[in-house]
Amino acid sequence: MQFSSSLLENAVNEFARLPGIGKKTALRLVLHLLKTDPAKVEAFGDAVSRMRNEIKFCQRCFNVSDADICSICSNSLRRQEIICVVENIRDVIAIESTQQFSGTYHVLGGIISPLDGVGPDQLNIDPLIHRVHKEKPQELIFALNPNIQGDTTIYYIQKKLNASPEPTTVRITTISRGIAFGGELEYADELTLGRSLQNRMPVESYMSNR
Repeated sequence: MQFSSSLLENAVNEFARLPGIGKKTALRLVLHLLKTDPAKVEAFGDAVSRMRNEIKFCQRCFNVSDADICSICSNSLRRQEIICVVENIRDVIAIESTQQFSGTYHVLGGIISPLDGVGPDQLNIDPLIHRVHKEKPQELIFALNPNIQGDTTIYYIQKKLNASPEPTTVRITTISRGIAFGGELEYADELTLGRSLQNRMPVESYMSNR
């Protein structure tokens, strides 16, 4: 792909770094910006820059936030005694879009995957254990992708909770398998994901049926 402008070429190359964006799509986006009012382009760039530089992660649940504590954790109308454990921020967005869950979240920041070099120490597992002992929630819902890595992560956290010197009476459940094994939460339709949350089951029952 030949360019008559190095500025245009640089912009296309930067857009093409984004996931799922090829050179042709990047060129289309850049040419669109080229025809857009300069003030709108500046507002677009400013929004991206501020997002990257000013966004925070909730000190309680590790969700993205504009403050030290996110709007979900600080919402008095949410059920603080229920914690939904998810892999990443996209899963929080997916579950919130179902409008079927009124509790809080805990974002692990990934799942245990030795083949990918991801171990428990690289995830927000210890803060979760500490949070459970400190807040003493009624229920811990695991909403992880239904695959081997997700199951391994659930098993590890459950064992770590049971091995803690301080006993916990928290009810541990997982979303029902309306989502096919090997699927991903963010691609599930809202109805299926919502029903999976409503029909959650004890982790022991889920593991024994595998």
